[in-house]
Amino acid sequence: MQKALLSRLDGYEIRLCSGDDVPEVIKVNMLTLPEHYSDYFYHEILNDHPQTFIVAELDGKVVGYIMCRIEYGLSHLRRFGLARKGHIISVATLGEHRSKGVGSRMVQHALEEMGKVGCKEAYLEVRISNDGAIKLYEKMGFKVANTLQSYYKDGEAAYLMAIQVG
Repeated sequence: MQKALLSRLDGYEIRLCSGDDVPEVIKVNMLTLPEHYSDYFYHEILNDHPQTFIVAELDGKVVGYIMCRIEYGLSHLRRFGLARKGHIISVATLGEHRSKGVGSRMVQHALEEMGKVGCKEAYLEVRISNDGAIKLYEKMGFKVANTLQSYYKDGEAAYLMAIQVG
């Protein structure tokens, strides 16, 4: 089956996720993040928002992913108003593949796809202790819009970061 390639980066293929990739995506999540989702959730996001569920693959193995959904609600960038926005639910790259541009390339493609479906902004939540991710997002143009106290199950706060799309 032909997989929808978005770009190549130093041997990595950045492409749309397929149903066959979900077990590997779950493995990447389990190895890299403390937040986990049910298998059904991954399939639901892939089914409902396939254009913003992207994987990074090296030598036929999924080494990173970004999963997003499209929402409509209050803007995180404007004081008042509603917006069609992309919610970056989860981004992860296996440790040995970090700092190689893979994560930023996946985020970049997700933002482009969000713009194509009419999103005006995108947002995500990130642990306030995750300096590497925060620096990556700031470098890409995300700004801290809010601090969410006790956001994670373990009580850690999160920054809600947002960026204009399109």
